[in-house]
Amino acid sequence: MQKVDVVFRNMDAVRSFVSVIDRLEGDFDLGKGSRVVDARSIIGVFSCDLSGPVELSIHSDDHSVLEALEPYIVK
Repeated sequence: MQKVDVVFRNMDAVRSFVSVIDRLEGDFDLGKGSRVVDARSIIGVFSCDLSGPVELSIHSDDHSVLEALEPYIVK
């Protein structure tokens, strides 16, 4: 499992993120504090506090996942 922080600049970025996550192999959880949601659920993602970085837990052995998610990852 890997953990990275992601950030969304606007609602279109959230939609795009969920679309990318939906095409990837593995399980993805998005959370901040005690709230954790399935990153494939657009409703779940929108229910998070997106005013700052959110932690993404990646449960996948596919090394291309980080590459696909790079536009959203906080550096």
